[in-house]
Amino acid sequence: MKIATAKQMRELDRITIEERGVPSTELMERAAAALARAAGEAAGKETGGRAVCFCGAGNNGGDGVAAARLLLEAGWEVRAVLVGRRYRMTPDCQEMAERLEKKGGKLEDFTASDPDFAAWCLGADVMIDALFGIGLNTELREDAQIAVHMMNTCAIPVVSADIPSGVEADTGRILGTAVEAVRTVTFTQPKAGHFVGKGALCTGELTVADIGIPADLVQGQEYPVAAVERPDVRLPRRPRDAHKGDFGRVYILGGSMGLSGAPVMAAQAAVRSGAGLVSVGVPGQVWPIAAAKLDEAMVHPLPSGKEGMLELGAAMAVLERLPNFGVCLVGPGLGRSNTVGTVVRNLLQETKLPVILDADGINALGGHIDVLDKRGCCTILTPHDVEFARVGGDLSHGDRLRAAREFAVEHGCCLVLKGHRTITAFPDGTAYVNTTGNPGMAKGGSGDVLGGILASLLAQGFTPREAAPMAVYLHGMAGDLCAAELGEYGMTPTDMIRRLPEVMKLAGQ
Repeated sequence: MKIATAKQMRELDRITIEERGVPSTELMERAAAALARAAGEAAGKETGGRAVCFCGAGNNGGDGVAAARLLLEAGWEVRAVLVGRRYRMTPDCQEMAERLEKKGGKLEDFTASDPDFAAWCLGADVMIDALFGIGLNTELREDAQIAVHMMNTCAIPVVSADIPSGVEADTGRILGTAVEAVRTVTFTQPKAGHFVGKGALCTGELTVADIGIPADLVQGQEYPVAAVERPDVRLPRRPRDAHKGDFGRVYILGGSMGLSGAPVMAAQAAVRSGAGLVSVGVPGQVWPIAAAKLDEAMVHPLPSGKEGMLELGAAMAVLERLPNFGVCLVGPGLGRSNTVGTVVRNLLQETKLPVILDADGINALGGHIDVLDKRGCCTILTPHDVEFARVGGDLSHGDRLRAAREFAVEHGCCLVLKGHRTITAFPDGTAYVNTTGNPGMAKGGSGDVLGGILASLLAQGFTPREAAPMAVYLHGMAGDLCAAELGEYGMTPTDMIRRLPEVMKLAGQ
């Protein structure tokens, strides 16, 4: 699903109205119809309900006023309130207020201290949030802030028009406070704020409504950001005469004393997600532990010191093996030391294989980002926010989508920025936002599972652009299956690995 910016949507509206001759009020009426329909569904009533519409003075407010009229016409009790100044009302909003009055309704002025209005609201079946649309970029203040507080504390379902008021459309930042909607009806195309940042938590169920923007205009835009959904993830049918060599060879470098489980989980995930052959290199002291846990993957010991971490000689030992593989995953459980960092950087400088850097593989680039810049071949980093900051990622502005895209462009890599709604960004500035996953996945080892899935898909022949967003989606899908069966508290990364066959089966259907 393509994601539009606020600027793109304003331009689409402008061209539709000014160049294609579609009246702006016609677009508003269609938006209002979708909003009124969603309000009825949220309330569980087609008629006879009670609705409160909080409307701003802009065109988003006009959508709300028009929706109030449509509900009134459908037999609802409706109160529409203007949270703003009448002299600031746009012409279209004024027009919708006049149409409401002709039907016997009224656009009231919002009075925060009116106890009768507050009591009436408490008896409502649904509320409509039409305070601000996608143009908001400053914090909510005064009456708007109070109105949002009322909507959030009345225990009544709220349906937002276009985007929950208080959410910045292009970043998902919360601008002081924001409406917590059970459902959001957005128009023509979704926006980044529906999926990323804290604002994504305010969206509720998202509906994308067609309000009559010509299809050729919508399709003629370039959308560098997209949300990954179920139809986007498809695995090909395997040839009947295939053998293990057809499905790729994965090499995993990881492990240290006390962190032996990380490479094991990565290897198990790679096997379960379809890799033909998986080999794991671990420090000598870790080898007996990893070998005992892994049946399908091949484990071999590497030179290591008495601390149970890799020695410098490990780099040459790995480089001698890598020509037999299609992809190398570096980092699960490696531990952090100057020597380990040197081993990782030596590998990056010498091998031309696609390399996935996770955990301590990423940490090895701290202060040495030039190694990444000079690589000139496929490198995928899978950091969480703290690891991202260690390699120079800038999250100070609170916009993870922007930060991921800028980093990928600057350093010529694929970046998988893990977290709620994981973002996968590419060197050309494009990015994908994931839509699966849940808080039960926030446990140590979950990232190792993702690394194994990603390595497996790359080894099987998927391009980085195909493999990275798909791996993130499948990883989250496994987590969602676990949460549904086991609950978010008790599920573990190894539970997710056990669900991978089911996930891969579903993706192949």
